[in-house]
Amino acid sequence: MQHLKDTFKHKGKRKQLILELSEMGIKDQRILEAFDQVPRHFFLDLAFDDQAYSNMAFQIGSGQTISHPYTVAFQTELLEIQKGEKVLEIGTGSGFQTSILCELGAKVFSIERYSDLHLAAKFVIDHLKYTPKLIFGDGYKGNALNAPFDKILVTCGAPEIPNELLKQLKVGGIMVIPVGEGKEQKMLKIIKQTETSFSREEFGTFKFVPMLERTVKK
Repeated sequence: MQHLKDTFKHKGKRKQLILELSEMGIKDQRILEAFDQVPRHFFLDLAFDDQAYSNMAFQIGSGQTISHPYTVAFQTELLEIQKGEKVLEIGTGSGFQTSILCELGAKVFSIERYSDLHLAAKFVIDHLKYTPKLIFGDGYKGNALNAPFDKILVTCGAPEIPNELLKQLKVGGIMVIPVGEGKEQKMLKIIKQTETSFSREEFGTFKFVPMLERTVKK
């Protein structure tokens, strides 16, 4: 496919984006290197090729978006990913964030409720030779089959913290989730202290598409 070509121009633009992310406060070098390895333009329509490395969100169909690169980097940094950890991602979307997690050496399980996005993401991720477990289903339910997880990342705005996801987090594990009913959400980092107690910290305001109700749409 035409858009799965990575040119010198794309690589140069990636370097500029990484510099920008670093200036915006992203400190983890492994994340910046992952951004260098994963071509963001592969996950976007060819029409957006020129803007693929600007710090913008784009529509990817089904009313969903690919998040700002800064948001992806910021959420990833909060997760403190270590190689080999089991990570549950709620909202595969374009598959870009999924690929960043794979590049960092995580064992990724990613759930998407729209079949067209699930299939499109699978195509690009397969092309990049990453091997996450991509699941078509309901993010609210998580993935009990493969629980518990070291880390859980939610990439859509949740009205509240889904209980099922808290259950599927390991003790000592981290969940990063944007929570809020309106157009803006607070970015929360939740650490599971014991089976029944959690600490939470707030990290500013972001805008995400909403985590949709429990019906799965084709």
